[in-house]
Amino acid sequence: MTGIYTRLVSKLLFPLHERLKKHDTVAIKAQLEKSQWLPRDKIMQAQNERLKEFIGQIIKEVPYYKALFNKLGLSSSDINSVDDLHKLPFLNKTTIRENYSALKSNQAGAVSSFTTGGSSGTPLTFLLGDERVSHDVAEKWRATCWWDVDIGDKEIVAWGSPIELGAQDKVRILRDKLFRSTLIPAFDVDESKLLGFIDRIKSIQPQMLFGYPSVFSLIAKLALVQNIDLTKLGIKVVFVTSERLYPYQREMIEKAFGAPVANGYGSRDAGFIAHQCPSGSMHISAEDLIVEIIDNDGNVVEDGEKGEVVITHMATSDFPFVRYRTGDIAALDKKTCACGRGLPVLKDIEGRTTDFVVAANGTMMHGLALIYILRELEGIEEFKITQETKLHTRVQIVLSHNSELSSALKEKITSGFKARLGDEVIIDIEISQQIEAEVSGKFRYVISKVT
Repeated sequence: MTGIYTRLVSKLLFPLHERLKKHDTVAIKAQLEKSQWLPRDKIMQAQNERLKEFIGQIIKEVPYYKALFNKLGLSSSDINSVDDLHKLPFLNKTTIRENYSALKSNQAGAVSSFTTGGSSGTPLTFLLGDERVSHDVAEKWRATCWWDVDIGDKEIVAWGSPIELGAQDKVRILRDKLFRSTLIPAFDVDESKLLGFIDRIKSIQPQMLFGYPSVFSLIAKLALVQNIDLTKLGIKVVFVTSERLYPYQREMIEKAFGAPVANGYGSRDAGFIAHQCPSGSMHISAEDLIVEIIDNDGNVVEDGEKGEVVITHMATSDFPFVRYRTGDIAALDKKTCACGRGLPVLKDIEGRTTDFVVAANGTMMHGLALIYILRELEGIEEFKITQETKLHTRVQIVLSHNSELSSALKEKITSGFKARLGDEVIIDIEISQQIEAEVSGKFRYVISKVT
């Protein structure tokens, strides 16, 4: 049963917050609550109708797509359904970088610049408008409610890079207090910090947890080893996202907290793609996103077959993402979920993972701790970090065109890594022509061989 304060937040304070930010989140969420129960064929029909409108709009308003359709000899009438998307080329990070200005709609409203975390080795900067943000928040909100929790219920968020944590201002802190959301920095962790996290969880007794699966699995492991009982705190669900969730992590988290784990799949650039329902299915936010699965030759595969996830986000008219290659592997499920929702289902998700690395003194830290050092340096196109031992880390870098490994660049990399890992750690920097994929075909850019 929803508490009085939670109803106050979800029905009054949060809608007011979104209205002040000029977001249409509340109205969109209300529509999503209804559309999720439509039969699959009705959802797909509505998706095709929206796609036609979206394509017609971006051809008129976005210079890149206007030129692209002219070049291909196509018009909006050539894209009548998802099945027609194959007529358009894929969008990737290189294309976005090379056409950044032309991808912005000439009718765009207020937009903000966002940069991906860089776990792919090639951070991407793109623009987000109110439309995309409103739809993303509404989709996440809908999925939150699937688990009998709502905005305003007590929440602990284990999250953050140094940049994100440093961006918290007084207004945001006040908002989080009003919404009963507590942020704990999950950037680097050791046993004392994990015990501190456990103390805060026990003190706050939240209804939900949200963050990296790797962080919550570390907390869960320590709690189980030290016989700390976290099962009677009233936690209803543990939401995890941003990393691949492994079965052993799910099992450990659920055992330690006595609550189900709800997986979420998405990214900053592609949006909130799929969320897990209580029946176990990863439902695609099909009202806004089209998911195609392609093989190595770029051909769309049959439902049930694994391939690369390609996203078309129809709430991105300010800066469109059409047939965007995510680099992740998954498959579309043919089955209908037992929960009764008609939303299509994604399965066998093998998204990129960001490992933890271990400092010389034993401190564990998120791989982003090292990624953020490299992504801020000019002249580096791609990279791969391999922690061979606690005292030896290799850094492969692909230099940008006309760039070189200067003594200044080398010093910045070395000093940055030593500051995180320890002064005694040997940092080997290698120049590569390209970053090779793993045997599995997937790319991993942070690998730690330290147990």
